[in-house]
Amino acid sequence: MSDTYNDRNDAEARDEAELNAEAGLDADPDGDLSHEDDLGPIDALIAERDEWKDRALRAVAEADNVKRRAEREMNDARAYAITRFARDLLGVADNLSRALQAAPKENADAAVGGLVTGLEMTEKSLLSAFEGNGLTRVAPEAGEAFDPNLHQAMMEQPSDTVAAGQVIQTMQAGYALFGRVVRPAMVVVAARGSGGGSQEPGARVDARA
Repeated sequence: MSDTYNDRNDAEARDEAELNAEAGLDADPDGDLSHEDDLGPIDALIAERDEWKDRALRAVAEADNVKRRAEREMNDARAYAITRFARDLLGVADNLSRALQAAPKENADAAVGGLVTGLEMTEKSLLSAFEGNGLTRVAPEAGEAFDPNLHQAMMEQPSDTVAAGQVIQTMQAGYALFGRVVRPAMVVVAARGSGGGSQEPGARVDARA
């Protein structure tokens, strides 16, 4: 039984020596590990572990960022895929609006009245389809503040009824698709200060107070 115990101790000693050799640890002459030599490799292993942990966390964070970015791009592509088609339809909406503005308001002719009613229903249906697909009409009323993100100043003129920097009139309605401008509204803006004639179309208006 003593021989078995000694054999077991010898095997354990050999295994420990092999592990120490693989880890780069040297035993002292008495067979015990030097305490000073032991700290260096352990610290190195801890540092290596922390480095790999940091790399893993960075890799996970980067993967999450890539996933979110891909989802955002996919959602944007889906949302704005109809932008070009929407721009083409804006001309139809403009023509309907012009036709209604030119149509007689009161006419005894039943045929003309029916045509005007049909145009009104068509415009209403078209605008409803626009809104159902995220395309909203931008047509500021007189007195609204000029917004360079949504409006394009076609001219600037003095006004006694509208404060400087506010919209006097909308010349052509604009449209935005899910908040992104497809076409800015073309407007006339009240001039800053008193007096002064109107400027040429396309004149720049500073929206700051």
